[in-house]
Amino acid sequence: MDDRATELLDGCLRESLYHNVQQVLHCIHIGLLCVQQRPLDRPSMSSVVLMLSSDNTELPRPKKPGYFIESDQPIERSPESSPTNEITMSVLEAR
Repeated sequence: MDDRATELLDGCLRESLYHNVQQVLHCIHIGLLCVQQRPLDRPSMSSVVLMLSSDNTELPRPKKPGYFIESDQPIERSPESSPTNEITMSVLEAR
């Protein structure tokens, strides 16, 4: 992870957690391990508990998350392509 990980934090948290930034970065790292694309690459819950309880554990580098969209272009949506919520209703009447 690069130095931009702290950008994930709310500004208020960034200021109040000044001395605990390493712990926050540790939690973000573990979270990224948990959302890797391949389920086999993700740690088990018992491993997550061990990682969270130990600050000096060497963690593997996370791979791409499952929701990762690799694109240099920003996603722009036109009104035509925006999802619309539609509902249909059937009324049952007795004969």
